[in-house]
Amino acid sequence: MADRFIGTSWKMNLTSTQAAEYCGRLLPLVEDVTDRRLFVLPPFTAIWAVRQKLAGTQIAWGAQHVHPEESGAHTGDVSAPMLADLGCSYVEVGHSERRRDYGETDALVTAQVAAIQRHGMTAMVCVGERERAEIGPVMEGIGRQLSALSGADRSRLIVAYEPVWAIGAGARAADPEWIGWVHQAIEAWFRSSRAGSEADVPIIYGGSVDGASAPAILAQPGVSGLFVGRSALDPEEFARIAHLNPVSAGR
Repeated sequence: MADRFIGTSWKMNLTSTQAAEYCGRLLPLVEDVTDRRLFVLPPFTAIWAVRQKLAGTQIAWGAQHVHPEESGAHTGDVSAPMLADLGCSYVEVGHSERRRDYGETDALVTAQVAAIQRHGMTAMVCVGERERAEIGPVMEGIGRQLSALSGADRSRLIVAYEPVWAIGAGARAADPEWIGWVHQAIEAWFRSSRAGSEADVPIIYGGSVDGASAPAILAQPGVSGLFVGRSALDPEEFARIAHLNPVSAGR
């Protein structure tokens, strides 16, 4: 599990007051976790509160979105230098909900990743298929999404595989074996792409992860960690997942 990533995006949940309370509850529960990288991505309004609680600890923090420009007349948006000034380590881009609700494109993701990396942060890029299909068609679509990363600095890049059909209330995590296939296919895409550096890119899984599904997912080849959604809104559950070790689904 060394250098595995276990993180969460809170989406549009938790006020700054609630975020501070959450971190206060979480910290003593994970103080013994030193062999994996923990992170939380709060809403913009709560980043300052999370920084106050987590500064100097083993838990990193970040943001769920960024505008590609440095500054300017972009009402309601937040830039990479603003996030870097708040001590963010990671910035999530390309999530299917952003693509669905705001029409965000692969071209935008390319610009966002460049802005994030210019300011020393790691871009966490979400990819995934909308509907269940065979591995060939799925990887054709994911390959198009990955092409947006051709010029990125791989040492400051994480890919989050999040099948859209596995996201949301009532959904279930993808089958662990399927997750392993896709993660290995993504690894193969990076090996075959000559653009960018030769650094390995961590590939984490997100999509209805919980304490029951996590061990078998972590046991799959190519899985570098977990990106937990609604289960992690409970700090006790997030701490439990942070402590889990890989276990084969057949055991």
